[in-house]
Amino acid sequence: MESFKPFNTPRWASIYIALGSLLAAASVILAAIAAHGTSVSGSSSGMVQNALHLMQFHALGLILVGILGEFRPSEKRLQLAGALFILGTLLFSVNILVRAWADLQTFKALVPWGGTSFFLGWLALSLTYVRKVRPAQVTESGDQTH
Repeated sequence: MESFKPFNTPRWASIYIALGSLLAAASVILAAIAAHGTSVSGSSSGMVQNALHLMQFHALGLILVGILGEFRPSEKRLQLAGALFILGTLLFSVNILVRAWADLQTFKALVPWGGTSFFLGWLALSLTYVRKVRPAQVTESGDQTH
């Protein structure tokens, strides 16, 4: 019988999985608070719902990045994707929620940078799996090999 060998999960991947799970749990609690009529000052309830949806979606994205990190532990683009998801969550989702519930408008201008961080995170994730194409090599006989 073969013995089970667990993955040697890199620390960053474990952190991303744990943080993604915590963000997902927090988004459920915050959605419940928003649904039960907590006053929204400075932002529309639609903005709050959008912030929560994006928080939930990117929490799952962060968990995905952590899981993929088990298979590619030294992949810098995966690490970058996770960092950008975290940054996007702070600059977009958390920023909107703080504006809505604490009426703190100080960081309002950073919201677009949060959306940009989300986009760049997905781009970094996709680039992790883009196949690197090697240029064709010409042999002495003039044939090209790939």
